[in-house]
Amino acid sequence: MAQPDDGKITRRTWGIAALGAAAALLPALALRGFTVDDALISARYAAHLARGLGYRFNAFGASTDGVTPLGWPLVLAPFAGSGPLAALLAAKILGVIAWTIAASVLAVAIDRVPGKRARYAALLLLAASAPLGAWSVAGMETGLVIALAALAASTGRLGHARASATLAGLSAALRPEMIPWAAVIAAAPPPAGSPAAARPPWDRALRLALALLPPLAVALTRLAVFGRPAPLSVLAKPSDSLLGARYALACFLLTGPLALLAPLAWRRLDGYARVLLLSIGVHFTAIAVAGGDWMPLSRLVAPILPAVILVAAEIAAVADLRATALRIALALAGELFQLLKVGPVAAHVGEARVQLIEALRTPLAGALVVAALDIGWLGAATDATIVDLAGLTDPAIAVLPGGHTSKAIPAAMLDARGVDTIVLLLSEGELLRSPWTASQFARVVEMRIARIPGLEEEFQVEAESAMPHLRYVVLKRTK
Repeated sequence: MAQPDDGKITRRTWGIAALGAAAALLPALALRGFTVDDALISARYAAHLARGLGYRFNAFGASTDGVTPLGWPLVLAPFAGSGPLAALLAAKILGVIAWTIAASVLAVAIDRVPGKRARYAALLLLAASAPLGAWSVAGMETGLVIALAALAASTGRLGHARASATLAGLSAALRPEMIPWAAVIAAAPPPAGSPAAARPPWDRALRLALALLPPLAVALTRLAVFGRPAPLSVLAKPSDSLLGARYALACFLLTGPLALLAPLAWRRLDGYARVLLLSIGVHFTAIAVAGGDWMPLSRLVAPILPAVILVAAEIAAVADLRATALRIALALAGELFQLLKVGPVAAHVGEARVQLIEALRTPLAGALVVAALDIGWLGAATDATIVDLAGLTDPAIAVLPGGHTSKAIPAAMLDARGVDTIVLLLSEGELLRSPWTASQFARVVEMRIARIPGLEEEFQVEAESAMPHLRYVVLKRTK
């Protein structure tokens, strides 16, 4: 039986909290250069808010629902006065601060679990987690979502059931795929002996409401403002359950849940730990149904990894020491593989993006309307109107057939939108050919654009990025 929080903050508590914070900071600092292109989409929205232009991706375009965590640009706007890159830096700092604080509370929750000292071995999963480290500093909302979910799991263990439900609901408000997880967390029985355990049966219904009201409020706001309750990305990126199942399985093997494979320890866990374990399975099912994700380092799984670490501690506190050592070793093997295999490359993504922005800023100068698939870095390199070929910020393109990298863009759309510049990414190892339309481009939609009849006569090569893995071609209209 776990011990509820007695509210006392002792020197030991501060020490344990510092240990958790340090374990979280290790991978975060090692991967501090990580980011993804989508982080700069939110940053551009924030920059336009800071300039008084409103909630929009294009300065003089329509206000669109191009940010899945509705309202995230509002958080960044106070820091975005000098542009998207400033907003990105602020997002990275906010994310790592929030996660570090949450990790300290997670360590305290692990400390309050009674039983064998082997439970502290779960903190190794925290220190070795590339997804937690990378996504806390990526500049996406994910760092904040990780922190909220970690606090939800930890405060539930510490006996603060309503706070736990509210925090879970806030995480689900930012990331819709977390709604099932939040509902399960809200239904978890409080630890025996805590004040919450003595509350009447209807308190569970109240907690469920606390967990579901935030995402419901976001959905109703979207419906009122944009005409649909779901984010635009749902239309732009149709789900594929088969890909989602593969994604979920890969994440299970690489991010730490192998530490939870302890069926014999199930009956020794208390009600809260059992439901927390159940919530992890529910979330893996949800992301499989959602179709997974294209972003590296298991982004959609990262928010529930603190819950994985807490449950691993709960199991270690009651399980055989040899079995615990084997489970933790298997989980660490997956984590270390990801950290050592992907980490060195991920750590330099941000630096490469900044170099790309600076390299192509001049060739993009003077452009009025640019069509491209990767619009995040592009939005930091130019103030021009951007036609988003993925449809993430453009409702008219989002509903076109195909996935976000394979939209069936009508040939007439380039003329109809007044496109005077196109930016395409060459396939890995491909050299630009003559004519440029004979080149192999990285994604289906780019190949479709290049194969539009007569396009080689209308657009000529203005510049090409020489950066490895980021060989973009800038094409300018000649007539």
